[in-house]
Amino acid sequence: MQVSRTFYARGQTGQQLLIGAYQALSRQIALGSVVMYNRHEMLDLVMIDGKARGIIVRNLLTGKLERFAAHCVILATGGYGNVFYLSTNAMGCNVTAAWRAVKRGALMANPCYTQIHPTCIPVSGEYQSKLTLMSESLRNDGRVWVPKDKKDVEAIRSGNLAAQDLPEDRRDYYLERRYPAFGNLVPRDVASRAAKVVCDDGLGVNKSGLAVFLDFAEAIQRYGKSEAHAKGIENANPAAIIKLGEKVIETKYGNLFEMYEKITGENPYKTPMMIYPAVHYTMGGLWVDYNLETNIPGLFALGECNFSDHGANRLGASALMQGLADGYFVIPYTVGTYLAADIRTPSISTNHDAFAKVEQEVNDRLNKLLSVKGSQTVEQFHRRLGMIMWDHCGMSRTAEGLSKAKTMIQELRSEYWNDVIVPGEQNEFNPELEKAMRVADFMEMGEMMVEDALHRNESCGGHFREEYQTPEGEALRNDADFTYVAAWEWRDDQDSVLHQEPLKFEKVELKTRSYK
Repeated sequence: MQVSRTFYARGQTGQQLLIGAYQALSRQIALGSVVMYNRHEMLDLVMIDGKARGIIVRNLLTGKLERFAAHCVILATGGYGNVFYLSTNAMGCNVTAAWRAVKRGALMANPCYTQIHPTCIPVSGEYQSKLTLMSESLRNDGRVWVPKDKKDVEAIRSGNLAAQDLPEDRRDYYLERRYPAFGNLVPRDVASRAAKVVCDDGLGVNKSGLAVFLDFAEAIQRYGKSEAHAKGIENANPAAIIKLGEKVIETKYGNLFEMYEKITGENPYKTPMMIYPAVHYTMGGLWVDYNLETNIPGLFALGECNFSDHGANRLGASALMQGLADGYFVIPYTVGTYLAADIRTPSISTNHDAFAKVEQEVNDRLNKLLSVKGSQTVEQFHRRLGMIMWDHCGMSRTAEGLSKAKTMIQELRSEYWNDVIVPGEQNEFNPELEKAMRVADFMEMGEMMVEDALHRNESCGGHFREEYQTPEGEALRNDADFTYVAAWEWRDDQDSVLHQEPLKFEKVELKTRSYK
């Protein structure tokens, strides 16, 4: 018996978590125990005697560089999914804070693991800069399919055939066919790769060939008949059944259907949705121990910017889990323990030579970008980087493609520092300069992701190497050689250095999952 894959609360789970956090923060600000600095971005980490002792930030409104000193530093700066350019992440999400820590010696763990979300609105054109996520809960009721015959595919693409008019016997419900025990409820990485396979076979249903259908017609009929029975309506006509069923679907997913129609111009109650996988969540991040402390003493990392709780097989709800676990149960106690050992250390002064040195390094980087005065915009470079990452380090990877991608990223980075144009000045409101710094960091991060994917000769979770799959096309793990966390140390102009943290399973037996 199948149950719901996830429960949809109209997007309110994360929303309520945010509201609760904002309220708690606002209370502390009102009490004077917390000072909030809006529109500031961390651009580097300051270390004194081997410990994290502060940060250099840029005031995004004035452009002024500012110093902040402390006995320890906590990063809770999110993930790096926008290295792919197109993703479901907010446009401002970036890797800069975490990457600046890496450049100061912090280890980046499992960077190649990327969660590709199967239920997103497909790309509509090259002009697009962001993708829209639809809830995973839609797969509770929606059935995923493509036409069996390429002639039907062409007819649908050209508008000569409506998807809802294609007879059942000419449809391939490929998830139900490949995974009869789980059907449309398989995990995200499995559903995403399956969509890629059928689209690679030329069965994608939109003009780009990169979309599959998510169909609610069967659910509408099922719910409509159930509602008619519950209301004591005997021999309900088809129109009444559809109306009752649509009402149930509206109650469950109404705002999602409304959002889909506004974006695509199509009514998903009447015609199947089109969906395709997109980058959603990054499962790698700064290496931390059980105290959420990185290998740099005094530098802590919480949430998606660390690698820990979401792991390589993330299925969902980690934002909720990490918000509660990292932010509420762990860090208040572990930071306290760390500070207890530092209790005799006086206040850290921003006048320390280390702050002046790091600030000057940040200033030099900013001026270097402004002085290039090339011919290509930051956006153009970011888009090209994203295409390299998506094509060669996206849903599936190969050794050949990854090797090619590494060279392409290195060449792109060299071109960037010689031909990017960043208008404006440093000491002013300059969004292009903000973006330029972030994209520079994305390029180095992208290279490390490719290195991690290239070294891991197996398929596992959010990392799928085409050379390592079963005869049925499923992920083929190599537990004998790769049961470890891959923590990478960045070296400028050299290959990154791999550090291994063995994974030990004491309470559970390590097994290969199956959804057949």
